[in-house]
Amino acid sequence: MKSKVGINLKQVKAARNSAKNIAKNVQTFVNDYTTVAVERTIARLLGIDGVDEFDVPLANVLVNELQEHNLLSNGVAPFIGMAIISHELTPQQIAEKIATDEISVINIPKCSPSKTLAALQPYIDATMERIAANRKRREDIIAKNGGDAPKPYLYAIVATGNIYEDVVQAEAAARQGADVIAVIRTTGQSLLDYVPYGATTEGFGGTFATQANFQIMRSALDKVGEEVGRYIRLCNYCSGLCMPEIAAMGAMEGLDVMLNDALYGILFRDINMQRTLVDQYFSRVINGFAGVIINTGEDNYLTTADAYDEAHTVLASDFINEQLALLAGIPDEQMGLGHAFEMDPQLTNGFLYELAQAQMLREIFPNAPLKYMPPTKFMTGNIFRGHIQNALFNEIAVWTNQGILLLGMLTEAIHTPFMADRFLSIENAKYISNNMRDIGEEVEFKKDGLIQKRVAQVLSNTVELLATIEQEGLFNALEKGIFADVKRPKDGGKGLDGVIKKSYNYYNPFISPMLKRG
Repeated sequence: MKSKVGINLKQVKAARNSAKNIAKNVQTFVNDYTTVAVERTIARLLGIDGVDEFDVPLANVLVNELQEHNLLSNGVAPFIGMAIISHELTPQQIAEKIATDEISVINIPKCSPSKTLAALQPYIDATMERIAANRKRREDIIAKNGGDAPKPYLYAIVATGNIYEDVVQAEAAARQGADVIAVIRTTGQSLLDYVPYGATTEGFGGTFATQANFQIMRSALDKVGEEVGRYIRLCNYCSGLCMPEIAAMGAMEGLDVMLNDALYGILFRDINMQRTLVDQYFSRVINGFAGVIINTGEDNYLTTADAYDEAHTVLASDFINEQLALLAGIPDEQMGLGHAFEMDPQLTNGFLYELAQAQMLREIFPNAPLKYMPPTKFMTGNIFRGHIQNALFNEIAVWTNQGILLLGMLTEAIHTPFMADRFLSIENAKYISNNMRDIGEEVEFKKDGLIQKRVAQVLSNTVELLATIEQEGLFNALEKGIFADVKRPKDGGKGLDGVIKKSYNYYNPFISPMLKRG
């Protein structure tokens, strides 16, 4: 299809080649390491759940014990397999007995990899069948309702801190027309190196991401979805120090969308880049297998850097995230690559520059359900201007056929949105979506006009930036502050002590079958 904005396809190819090489270099590093979070995830996928008498998750208890005895380089899976054989217990029973010192990790008799894998196979199969069933269930409900909701999906957030209050707000938003409900995670959870257990009723700036909370919200959305005759997607966050664990819990409980981006954690949460890139790979393998749409965090770059001057960094990061996702088995249709409507409202022709960026991304990633973020940086508390800013954002989202439209709140910068705020935001988006439905098919752009020249400039800068990152490597580029004007040291940040070099005998029993069947 001919580009509406005059995209140079040779430059797109060059950008993708650079991004592919960047991603391959990252993957070479990832393949040599595991992390405590990856091993806890494997333990959870093998059926380990719950907490000990001190409310420490049993997955943490097991992995911490192995790490303390320098046994984690082999991975948690071989240990669990050998323990199953020697003690004739389930993985859950093994973890419980280690927590009470009834079993010691150093006294498990060794046996061959083939025998340990055979012992693990029933637990591997059971979890994969559970995740596959959730994926099929989602697809069956959508088919039963006559097909999916039209794009862009309307994405509404709830964030009370109390999962039961979140349910009330989520049900209201779904009835009003929201297609995706995102339960915003409580402030600081990304920095916890464990996943809290059980249903939670307290949280600041959001609600804890726990498996119990996932169950509660999934059940509520299924009920309201049946009532309104639509499938309502559930979104949460598998980012931070427990990225793969939360991905696994989401997959087992039937979540549909996950914020899943290591670059976001590195830049905005100061999580060690080595740790989180290893964690990201396994989390994305799980999400790919589960049919979960991942959302990436490029929109956040523009909260610290200027949207006009640094637009090319967003596109460059999207290219890199695309290639990293492909290596993890995520197809284009599950890549919610991020960008945002964040031009200064005082910028002359800012709307046209925003339109250029959105159309460019749509054409470069034609099959991806792009995640488009509303204005936040220049929201002032003036609700009337804010509602207009959100309307302009909605117009571009519909015009350029974005995949996921995060509803802008007219009360942004004032308080956490009320149900009435969400109603007005949904009404705004639905009105524009209906009235401007086919504008993208009807309007063409002036040859060599402002929009096409802007696209050419951004794409050219992107190609140059990716070539630089390709030469230096992603780790070095992040140290130099190439994205969002934020510099992070390779050996700094949180979580580096949880990175372990794999031994020759290491194996993760889930990656190969998930990639094969994903």
